Amino acid sequence: MLEVKKEGVILLKTGFDFENEGVLNPAAIADGEFIHLFYRAVRKGNYSSIGYCKLKGPLVVAERHDAPVLSPEFPYESHGIEDPRIVKIDDLFYLTYTAYDGVNALGALAVSSDLIDFEKKGVIVPQVSYKEFCKSVGPMCAINEKYLRYNENGQLTEKDGTKVLIWDKNVIFFPGRINGKMYFLHRIKPDIQIASVTELSELTPEFWDNYLQNFSENILLTAKYEHEVSYIGGGCPPIKTDAGWLLIYHGVHDTIGGYIYSACAALLDLENPQKEIARLPYPLFQPDLKWEMVGEVNNVCFPTGTITHDDTLYIYYGAADEQVACASINLKLLLTELLINRL
Repeated sequence: MLEVKKEGVILLKTGFDFENEGVLNPAAIADGEFIHLFYRAVRKGNYSSIGYCKLKGPLVVAERHDAPVLSPEFPYESHGIEDPRIVKIDDLFYLTYTAYDGVNALGALAVSSDLIDFEKKGVIVPQVSYKEFCKSVGPMCAINEKYLRYNENGQLTEKDGTKVLIWDKNVIFFPGRINGKMYFLHRIKPDIQIASVTELSELTPEFWDNYLQNFSENILLTAKYEHEVSYIGGGCPPIKTDAGWLLIYHGVHDTIGGYIYSACAALLDLENPQKEIARLPYPLFQPDLKWEMVGEVNNVCFPTGTITHDDTLYIYYGAADEQVACASINLKLLLTELLINRL
């Protein structure tokens, strides 16, 4: 069994209006001499924006802003900007997040050249109703009843004057092109899917219509073990290693005490990231400390960002949907353990 060190809570909510209910699920990226965290900040009433702080080293907060760096501006994100992830591709930073309009939760993108000013590109995932989704994917909905169970709210066609769409969250780009293409993960429950384009302009309704018609070919990971039996979803941006793309994701188990969210690990093929090559058969880490087990949402370890420092992988995660915490592990030992569990 791997040894994971819980480094503890590094960010707590404050009295500022934009984050007085919780801080969680940070995007993390090293640039220059600092590590930059873009975290979900929640104000009372469950409205989210993106807060910012910089770290000197993996654990020490050097600066923290007292106002959001990204806030809702458009109708598609009117009720919140949630759960950011960030990577750098070519010379541009790609920050993905979940845009929530009060009815629909969909993956959106903002880009920046300097981590200061961001240009919002809008929703980049398919915007289809559950009925339209099932029509495109064909028998998939019937074969895996979880697609109905977890998206059954989509049986409604309209709510509060807004068309009800199938939720598509956890959009996460790979950090760099692979054979000239940009790959990204996304999640329509209960699985993790993968897509690729050469340029963002390709993400048209026609692209997604074709994608959904070949949906089964685009499913990357499905639940395999008990700790992830209910559903899984993307976590941190994939990390390029000699052994493959290291993917830290989240797995969910619906127990008698409620859902338990754990951090999980898998390896993807370097040249063909649509191919899973290894997976840990047990959680990398799970809620076992008070501040992970009790909070806004109990029993949650939700990984969203990583930094590698001196052969140690630091994993930043939301703990109980209320604070930002960090765990660390020796990267080489993690890869060795994964390769023992090749599929």
